[in-house]
Amino acid sequence: MRTFPTAETLQRAPFGLADVAVIITALTVLALIAHLGSDMLVQFQPDVPLPEIDLDPRRLPYYAGRSTLRMFIALFVSTVFTLIYGYVAANSRRAEKILIPLLDILQSVPVLGFLSITVTGFIALFPGSLLGLEAASIFAIFTSQVWNMTFSFYQSLRTIPRELDEAARLYQLSRWQRFTKLEVPSAMVGLLWNAMMSFGGGWFFVAESEAISVLNKEYILPGLGSYVATAIAKENLGALGWALLTIAIVIVAVDQLFWRPLVAWSDKFRLEQSASAEVPSSWMYELITTARLPSLLGNLFAPLAEELDRFLSDLSRLLPAPLGDGEVNNDRWFNFLLWLVTGLLIAQALHFVIRTAGIAEVFKVLGLGLLTLLRVMVLLVVATLIWTPVGVAIGFNPKLARFLQPVVQFLASFPANFVFPFATVFFIRSGISLNWGSILLMSLGAQWYILFNSIAGAQSIPTDLREMADDIGLRGWKRWQRLIIPGIFSAWVTGGITASGGAWNASIVSEIVSWGNTTLTAQGLGAYISEATNQGNWARITLGIGIMSLFVVGLNRLFWRRLYQLAESKYHL
Repeated sequence: MRTFPTAETLQRAPFGLADVAVIITALTVLALIAHLGSDMLVQFQPDVPLPEIDLDPRRLPYYAGRSTLRMFIALFVSTVFTLIYGYVAANSRRAEKILIPLLDILQSVPVLGFLSITVTGFIALFPGSLLGLEAASIFAIFTSQVWNMTFSFYQSLRTIPRELDEAARLYQLSRWQRFTKLEVPSAMVGLLWNAMMSFGGGWFFVAESEAISVLNKEYILPGLGSYVATAIAKENLGALGWALLTIAIVIVAVDQLFWRPLVAWSDKFRLEQSASAEVPSSWMYELITTARLPSLLGNLFAPLAEELDRFLSDLSRLLPAPLGDGEVNNDRWFNFLLWLVTGLLIAQALHFVIRTAGIAEVFKVLGLGLLTLLRVMVLLVVATLIWTPVGVAIGFNPKLARFLQPVVQFLASFPANFVFPFATVFFIRSGISLNWGSILLMSLGAQWYILFNSIAGAQSIPTDLREMADDIGLRGWKRWQRLIIPGIFSAWVTGGITASGGAWNASIVSEIVSWGNTTLTAQGLGAYISEATNQGNWARITLGIGIMSLFVVGLNRLFWRRLYQLAESKYHL
């Protein structure tokens, strides 16, 4: 039966105020991207110094725009990388053997380590253009965002509910259909929360990615991070105050215009049989859904999207099926080649380090690594005891979430190293050793991974299970044992492993801090790598990064990976 629009619908204007607001917002964003993006393409010569950062507060909106644009470009690249890398690792046992250990290693390499290697290459890739230096900066931000998201997506694919997996097999979904109908929706809540956390982590390293000091050369890109670095060098507390106010405004704006609408939209992907009492809301999301223009554009491009979906679905049916566990276990040649290549790479790195730095330096750096490891462990234990109950409370209680979620998102997104100068001044005046103070500085950047994943884990527990727990009278520790720990365990492990990696990375900027001409240094691996990077000492850079990778990968293999297996086999809703 064909339906016709009512008379009221026919008389209604094709576009309302919501459409006007959406159009103005979209055009404004596009104009800003065009203006800021054009400044990335200006001429640049490595031997010609870039213009100095102007500490006039009126320049801050421009600097904030340049930094924010880099952050969103890095987030887009991180999302694409996450979907491809996480999917391949989760669906191929053979690829998993390479990709997951490689992810451990990449996560453990500090941002400064990537910058040391990539700056020269990116400048050579775009000769005569500032785009090369911009690409190096964006790549550095990308490396501070992507690992957390990839771990979350991979772990979500590995823990898809069995009944949904069986339903997908029963309906013989193609790989593309399974990816778009089951895997991405199942992972959406965790992925979104980790993307928010990663975006905040990106702000943490924005200063290092814009005020680049590697191999005895300094490159200063205009942005909030370089503004703060310049203010620190000139001991200008007033400029630092204006920078803090600006970053606070940027974080609130990004939250209201980008993250909150996504949180409201992603609520439909929660896996539960009964509707939750309250759903996340967003005035921006309501504005977009009220406007008619997005739905008209969606209808316009729907046939094209359906054709593309059908093509990819047919194409994915032609791909060979993944190898089963038994087949992979019998692939001894593959395992032999994998161990052979790994052994050769390790031997080559050891030969280079021992020949250039000496065996005594290796043992010294191992000792420094143990000191940083102790700081990381203290941080993880304290952060778990404090933030896991808070995360569960926020995830379970919509009213509390509505009040605290913006506060938590703001604190997590706020670049902790922007307050490092104030902490440094406090340490100098109070006489507190940075050997202890660095734990606090590291925790400011890394603790939020545990909180955000605890919130995501608690929110992913179906409401009907929570209601059943209430009905049978589960309270106190019993409720944690039977419902909460099994429900959030997988997410907590993801938070723990990324918090651990984030803490190791944060040690680079936390174990050596400066205020004007005064520099405080803690004994640890982070300070060692930071000093080696500034000196351009390749042997010490390689040794420091290699030892840090050894600690991170060892911890992941011996501790976190076993917890992942426990999450898959036992704590699996």
